[in-house]
Amino acid sequence: MVLTDPDLVVRLAAKGDGVTADGRHVPMSAPGDRLEPGGGAGLIRGAHHVDPPCRHFPLCGGCQLQHVDDPSFADFVRDRVTGALAGQAVAAGVVHPAHVSPPHSRRRASLRAARFGKALHLGFASEGSHRIIDMMMCSILHPALFALVAPLRALLHPMVGDRRAVHARMTLTDRGVDLVLEGVDAEGLAATEMLTRFAQDNGLARLTLDDGYGPQTRWEPDPVTVSFGGVAVPFPPFAFLQATADGEAALVGAVCDALAPAARWADLFAGLGTFALALGEGKAVYTAEAARDLVLALKSGANRSGRRLAVDHRDLFRRPLMPEEIDRFDAILLDPPRAGAREQVLQLAQASVPVIAYVSCNPGSFARDAKLLVEGGYILESVQPVGQFRWTTHVELAAVFRRV
Repeated sequence: MVLTDPDLVVRLAAKGDGVTADGRHVPMSAPGDRLEPGGGAGLIRGAHHVDPPCRHFPLCGGCQLQHVDDPSFADFVRDRVTGALAGQAVAAGVVHPAHVSPPHSRRRASLRAARFGKALHLGFASEGSHRIIDMMMCSILHPALFALVAPLRALLHPMVGDRRAVHARMTLTDRGVDLVLEGVDAEGLAATEMLTRFAQDNGLARLTLDDGYGPQTRWEPDPVTVSFGGVAVPFPPFAFLQATADGEAALVGAVCDALAPAARWADLFAGLGTFALALGEGKAVYTAEAARDLVLALKSGANRSGRRLAVDHRDLFRRPLMPEEIDRFDAILLDPPRAGAREQVLQLAQASVPVIAYVSCNPGSFARDAKLLVEGGYILESVQPVGQFRWTTHVELAAVFRRV
């Protein structure tokens, strides 16, 4: 019998710590690392421990796992999903290898800015802290977003008071970067001219301020849109969008084959229509979404496209589709928030719709909901883990269930 070295790091835990063979958690370690013998606090690096690509790591809270190599990170993404399923005693027919988005592909980010004396710091906050790491480089942001960091620092410097936090929320859209500034006081002609000049000089698609009373657009030469399946949809300021175009494509691809035979299907928690528009051409698609601004945007895009797409303003937590409504469809897709969709899943478990595609940003709530579906007579056919938040502990997935 071969005994594993108890000081050997054998896996990564859900929050990114390495775990030794005897169960100890070791921060900033990678699989294959080993604790120094004799109970020392030092770490002997293994083959999977690499130098981080960003000089701000590990202080910057934007990443937690830049010190592990790509195969180990992909294993971590996959293990997060399989571990959550095992905890609920749910078996998947196939768990595909994890899909991981490349560096410099994040198209959506929220940065913080604050003044400390004469200096203004702009970047991500340290994990579990209000400390802002002044961003001088970034290995995750799309170049179009990172290009705004230095000009934005200069813009905000005279506008941010001491110890006053400001949020800068950026999204890459069809027409360029959509920028929302929260907590900025910009009254008067001089401030307005400065903001307009900044937007023009940096080619912004839109500049919006929110001083606590709701977003106010200050610059938008053309309507801002995002596109799904070739359909342009109006984009509300900093509305939800998958973090990377690459990750979005992976999630859509993972459910494409399951939905292809369905002539009539429903997209629940539809958002701006990521899946309904990408996969709904030539189909009759019903969509349900609770956020009014997203509903109006999706309706506008759908109407202009001529798609057979019905948009319902419906809170699925308070008013889920009932089995008799569900069974009108050939398939159901749901993409709920992190809390999952327990109320809707309880109704799905009682329905007879043959196919359910479930997209999730939380393996824990997904596994809980998967157990309810399996207990209701579905099998979990396949799961595709997706790590579009590269080098973080945030894991997404797309799964396919079929009625037995």
